[in-house]
Amino acid sequence: MLKKQLRRDEGGRHDCNKPAALHLIKHYEGLQLKAYQDAVGVWTIGWGHTKTARKGMVVTESQAEALLLDDIAEHAHGVAGALKVKVEQHQFDALVSFAFNVGVGAFTNSTLLKLLNDGNERAAASQFDRWVYAGGQKLGGLVKRRTSERILFVTGKLELL
Repeated sequence: MLKKQLRRDEGGRHDCNKPAALHLIKHYEGLQLKAYQDAVGVWTIGWGHTKTARKGMVVTESQAEALLLDDIAEHAHGVAGALKVKVEQHQFDALVSFAFNVGVGAFTNSTLLKLLNDGNERAAASQFDRWVYAGGQKLGGLVKRRTSERILFVTGKLELL
């Protein structure tokens, strides 16, 4: 199994395979071994993998785990590259979960990131609650996920709703 990791070191990098990030993503993505279309019609498999998912695709749990670790590493690199300020591991984990769900592009263009990079953590944290819509519909699952991400970001506590 391929494990790509970022470990926090003198350069300020983070370990993207910490239990908080993994548990959060696994909990809200859910494991699906057969490809399906998500709420907005995107083919998805495993724990939220979309990059190579296609109709009729089937994976094993170990293949899904490898896809997830690769996807998390990719999103962690995107988050790390967009940050202009130092954050704690729990904040990084929350941001990786957020970017995993909305995409690195949306994350890098978000008001959440702008406020965080401007040094306003409190205002940045309030932005999680704005990202609860998919296809123009407010989704209960996204409300719960953003609440968990915000709690993790602010307090360091992992609360799965």
